[in-house]
Order: sequence, then structure tokens, then C-alpha cells
Amino acid sequence: FDSAGKLKSTIEQRITGLSIHSLIGACVLFDKPRAILTQIPKSVLMGLFLFLGTSALPGNEMWERMKELFKDSKIAPKERWSKVPTKVTMLFTAIQMGCLGAMVYVKESPIGVLFPVVIAMLAPLRFWLEKSGVVKKEYMDILDEE
Repeated sequence: FDSAGKLKSTIEQRITGLSIHSLIGACVLFDKPRAILTQIPKSVLMGLFLFLGTSALPGNEMWERMKELFKDSKIAPKERWSKVPTKVTMLFTAIQMGCLGAMVYVKESPIGVLFPVVIAMLAPLRFWLEKSGVVKKEYMDILDEE
């Protein structure tokens, strides 16, 4: 920390990752850690995962573009993708939402074992959108940068 109390830098250490993965391995391989985990109520775990999921949304580009659909473009702060025409941004976001819906549908259906196939089809879809001219290459580079 500097004199103002702001974080100046971090030092990489591998103990945290090693500890986390060791605990996960212990829960998978041994009965005692699994028995301890079964004592945690399911509602607590669901609340934890809900919190982790919602806290990860800010900064996610798809989420930010979805929120932008409901903002007034004249007063909203300019984002990196504001160089792309609004219709193209909306179309790309709608396609992403459709893919997300398809992934959830397949995962929850009796053909859930085909879920990896849906994931594998996302890259060819992206290249098809670019190649067919639905989304120009320069726009796709901006929208799909991160």
C-alpha cells in the first residue's frame, strides 16, 4: 500500500491456488470432507452461487450491452462499442442472448449430453456472421474484442 492507503501492487503467490485445489481434491477423494459438505444447507449454497453470479455481471460485456438496450443513448456514457452502429450492436447482442437461451435449453433437456456441441458451434457461428456480412469484420473486432 502507498501512503494514501491505495493498493500499489500485488505479489503473485501460488499457495492460494494450491490450497483451493487440494481442498477440492480432498472432497472428491475422501469421505470425511464430503460428509462435512453435506451438512451445509442447499439454500445456503444456492445463495452463495447466486451472489457469486450476480457480483460477476458488472464488467461482462454482454451484460453491459443488454443494459444499454434500456438506456438513453444521449446521456449514457460512451462504451468501447459505441463506435459500432446501434442496430449492429443490438443484433449481435440478440444473437448472443439467443445462443445463451439455446445453451440453457439444451442443458436442461433430455439431449443435455449434446451441450458441448452447442458450445463448439459458437466459434463457427461467429465466423459465419463475419463471412456472410451480417456483421462487418471491423465491427466484429470491436464487439468481440474481449
